[in-house]
Amino acid sequence: MKKYLGLAFIVALSVNVQAQHRIEKIWETDTVINMPESVLPDIKNKVLYTSVMGNSPNDKDGIGGVAKIGLDGKVIDLDWITGLNAPKGLARLGNTMYAADLTDVVIIDVAKAKVIKKIPIEGAVFLNDITVSDKGIVYVSDTRRKLIHKIEKNIPSVYMENISGVNGLKAIGNDLFVAGGKTVMKVDAKKNVTNIAELPHGGDGLEPIGNGDFLVTSWSGYVYYVYANGKYDLLLDTNKEKINTADLGYDPIKKILYIPTFFKKSIMAYQLK
Repeated sequence: MKKYLGLAFIVALSVNVQAQHRIEKIWETDTVINMPESVLPDIKNKVLYTSVMGNSPNDKDGIGGVAKIGLDGKVIDLDWITGLNAPKGLARLGNTMYAADLTDVVIIDVAKAKVIKKIPIEGAVFLNDITVSDKGIVYVSDTRRKLIHKIEKNIPSVYMENISGVNGLKAIGNDLFVAGGKTVMKVDAKKNVTNIAELPHGGDGLEPIGNGDFLVTSWSGYVYYVYANGKYDLLLDTNKEKINTADLGYDPIKKILYIPTFFKKSIMAYQLK
């Protein structure tokens, strides 16, 4: 009985008894995207940039790239950028896009649709998510080495170590928000770490709502609304259907989530309620 009461108490601290938020499906693309991992919305130009890994998330085979999908789910260009190696996270500052491309960070000129530079990350094994601050500092997670790298003025260095399951990253002001395994945390400019929430499954993508809350995906098929106080709502569970929910994109104006399904080769759009 004591164990049961203890568990119930812990659950009460994290899961909302009655979910305050939910999502409704709007559309899903055809299964034509060869293993999409990340979605980066450009709402102004009505484009969803989508990383395309190709046949494997692990191989340096040169068949990965970045696709362009419309906000209505219609394909614009599956071969917008080609010749990459299993790219995953995407980030953008102005006309410059950054892609986490397994062992390199690829820099893309958006207007020219052209790769302009590749920055090798020494010892990298599985670069995963990527984010760029408003000052142009790039952070990229190396999941299998438990590292976060920083790139400043095109020079990479190790920023943080020993973060198990490190994946999703989001730079906001002077803070870096991190999905490290099941923990969502905030890292300030002095590298002080504050844990925000503990989730049932490891985090993949994370996107801010704008009020201290976050949307967090778990690759195994879960999407959470995470509150600033550490509580969370389960918005989506596609685990039994074996539909992955990878690194999402979010439109904060229309409150629409764009979720890549990885092995299912599609993008799903959901309205946040």
